[in-house]
Amino acid sequence: MDKHIKAPVDREIIKTLRAGDYVYITGTVYTARDAAHKRMYELLKKGEKLPVELKDQIIYYMGPSPAREGRPIGSAGPTTASRMDKYTPELLDLGLGAMIGKGKRSPEVTDAIIRNGAVYFAAVGGAGALLSKCIISSEVVAYDDLGTEAIRKLYVENFPVIVVIDSRGGNLYEMAVRKYNTLEEKAR
Repeated sequence: MDKHIKAPVDREIIKTLRAGDYVYITGTVYTARDAAHKRMYELLKKGEKLPVELKDQIIYYMGPSPAREGRPIGSAGPTTASRMDKYTPELLDLGLGAMIGKGKRSPEVTDAIIRNGAVYFAAVGGAGALLSKCIISSEVVAYDDLGTEAIRKLYVENFPVIVVIDSRGGNLYEMAVRKYNTLEEKAR
């Protein structure tokens, strides 16, 4: 089912999303990859404030290529989400509403998604040039020294994602494996 949502996210709307739903996001999304997550984690361990307020926000695991003339950003495809798994439960517990990446998540992240009524979306890997067309503006807001891994504030319009892990723990990847195994058994 296709759904259109605004970012930052509304938790009541997040509760209606199910694994497998196609979602189009419009609004503010932040980027952060490995190095930015490590810095945020270290700040939290010191009891310091994060450079951005995460409550109900979406973090897109992405480091863009340089922007072409006249564009706000270059190719903007997702990176592998599991590289952020060490840091993600704590960020979810602080109010992070959603993440966009690609690939599987750890059981600890899934538990934190359920506990916090959040959601994990996947964007199509290899489609970074097309995804960048949905990004209207891009501004570095923290950790400029990290280059492409700096935290950016993006404004996106109709950014296409798929719900992989919903707020109840429904997992598209696990559902697909079960469906495949059922089909394989029937074929025997």
